[in-house]
Amino acid sequence: MNYQVTSEWNENLWRKVEPVYREAFPEHRGKSEGVIRRMFQRKLSELHTWMEAGEVVAMALTATDRGAHVLVIDYLAVRASRRGGGLGRHCVEAISEWAKLSESCRAVVIEVEAEQTEENAERIRFWLRTGFQLTSYVHPYIWVPETYQAMYLPLEPAFKPEDEGQSLFKFITKYHEKAYRGGDIE
Repeated sequence: MNYQVTSEWNENLWRKVEPVYREAFPEHRGKSEGVIRRMFQRKLSELHTWMEAGEVVAMALTATDRGAHVLVIDYLAVRASRRGGGLGRHCVEAISEWAKLSESCRAVVIEVEAEQTEENAERIRFWLRTGFQLTSYVHPYIWVPETYQAMYLPLEPAFKPEDEGQSLFKFITKYHEKAYRGGDIE
């Protein structure tokens, strides 16, 4: 399997990635192509792809907070026909290794929807199986009706939030604000 990370917008690559992204995150649940394109133009994101025989089988969008040495996973998607076979876990391991070795990150952070539904519970179980820890703080955003919780994967043994997860939303919110409003994440 070919794993690649790029921080440059590539129209041809995005055309291969987009079906996997939209399968997991339809328009109302993911960022628009225009927002994603601008994120790359502003150097806010990295695109991780896993390909077999020239076909994208998994993808992730991440953002590195270089000042804090934290990687935020914005989206991770595995082609539906490939789910359940360990590919998602493989992707998290590859992202984590890349974050630690290439970006000197201390931790990987994600947000998950806090509403107690079976779909959300399954997502949380996936992240727990890959080593992430769920925090108890429930974060309300002013721009979306859903509430979220942060999860983190320490890449250094000493990394642990000193609160119930509020501090992790500093990284996540900083990324979202810059993605929609512009600016650098550093």
